[in-house]
Amino acid sequence: MKAKILAKSEEVIWDEFVDKHPLGGIQQSSAWARFQGVMKGRGQYWIVAIIDEKTGGPKKDAPALKILGGTVVVRHKMPRGYSWFYGSRGPLLDYKNLTEKEINTQVSLILEEIEKLSKLEHSIFLRFDPPILQKDIKKIPIPFKNFRKIREGFYPQDTLILDLTKSEEELLSEMKPKGRYNIKLAEKKGIKIEKYTASDTTKEELKKAIDDFYTLLGDTTTRDGFTRHPKEVYASMIENLTPEKTSHKTKNPPQSILYLAKYEGTPIAGMIAVSYKNTTIYYYGASSNEYRNMMAPYLLQWHVIKEAKKNGFLVYDFMGISPENDQKHKLAGVTDFKNKFGGTRLTYVNPQEHAFKRLLYLAYKLKNMVKL
Repeated sequence: MKAKILAKSEEVIWDEFVDKHPLGGIQQSSAWARFQGVMKGRGQYWIVAIIDEKTGGPKKDAPALKILGGTVVVRHKMPRGYSWFYGSRGPLLDYKNLTEKEINTQVSLILEEIEKLSKLEHSIFLRFDPPILQKDIKKIPIPFKNFRKIREGFYPQDTLILDLTKSEEELLSEMKPKGRYNIKLAEKKGIKIEKYTASDTTKEELKKAIDDFYTLLGDTTTRDGFTRHPKEVYASMIENLTPEKTSHKTKNPPQSILYLAKYEGTPIAGMIAVSYKNTTIYYYGASSNEYRNMMAPYLLQWHVIKEAKKNGFLVYDFMGISPENDQKHKLAGVTDFKNKFGGTRLTYVNPQEHAFKRLLYLAYKLKNMVKL
């Protein structure tokens, strides 16, 4: 057993591993890694895998490469030529069947390989936010050996999911009354939903739709106090997360879809949903300040939920809510909106970090006022 950085030609084997892994999500797919890799502030990724050393040899009759675990690692650029590394929803290991010692051994092997990269990329630290729920950590070492827990990372620890195996009637009945009312109100107002993908939309139509979404996002970020990414991030997400750019054939490959809700032809709300394996994720949402009384975001969500269900997805993930009973959290406002759809709360373990350059790491933490 050893760790190695996979060649581009081996990414198909990694994707097959992620596809079969019960905790394998979109952020660990090679499609997601490539999307991250084209972003200006990131620009590079690696897939570090734990492999069975008896497989993947140079001889023609050697057994195919067998992956036991690993993670996607994305470089995030920092000032003065430094960087930090991010393994989003990683690493993927056989947490269910490994002992605590075996888990830490595999994490150490991954860390050793990433540490070699850190010297080339002047990386200050590595962050993991493992795909592990709080309720499942009884025998899992959290944090991993030589890592330390932090309060929060990019992705919220709490999320809300809907069970799409339920009927539409059941899903509606489990919503808050105000949620059902707002959906019906938007329907009466004549709101129409349009769908845009890189596969089925002309470049001109897609560009216009992304421009419209970005304008709506400006209203939303100003209103709710969020920061929006450069427009190129959302465009790259739509253009790169497509079945055509997936390294192997699977039943539900990565797919990013932009939806716009329109009133008399005017875009008044929008969202980007990403689907992978059995799950559709509500990634980004936006709405107009001028037409808030139309309740378009409610109808938009319900439309995408129904479409996901129709297309055979089993789970709808609202992608982050505030911690329970935390009304001062930055996500408290959107949490109120998401909670109107019912669903079940899931809570992941805290993110954790390993410092490659300890003094610079401490300086970074102090500057950003992030508690260790």
